[in-house]
Amino acid sequence: MVKDIQEYGGCPVSATLKVFGGKWKPLILYFISVDVNRFGQLQRMMPGCSKRMLTNQLRELEGDGLIDREVFAEVPPKVIYTLTSKGESLRPIFRELSNWGKMNLLHQSDKN
Repeated sequence: MVKDIQEYGGCPVSATLKVFGGKWKPLILYFISVDVNRFGQLQRMMPGCSKRMLTNQLRELEGDGLIDREVFAEVPPKVIYTLTSKGESLRPIFRELSNWGKMNLLHQSDKN
């Protein structure tokens, strides 16, 4: 573990953002945490994210152990994404980000 932290200049925030940072991963994780758990639903919630980008980000999140992908034997195939226990540990962070976002929006509207 110490070696891993040293790779990020000793900064645990950098190590964290390496796993779920960027433009789309936080949104994907947040949406999955509030039961938006199908590919099409995720794509509708993030219209600026291409299918290819969404697929890549979902694969990376799965590879990092933050989400599970369950495929149901149906025609057409049904795929559901859920948070793993590791992913579930991010819920308090998303709750705080959501609270901060709401307060910031209120603050911005008060300025106008």
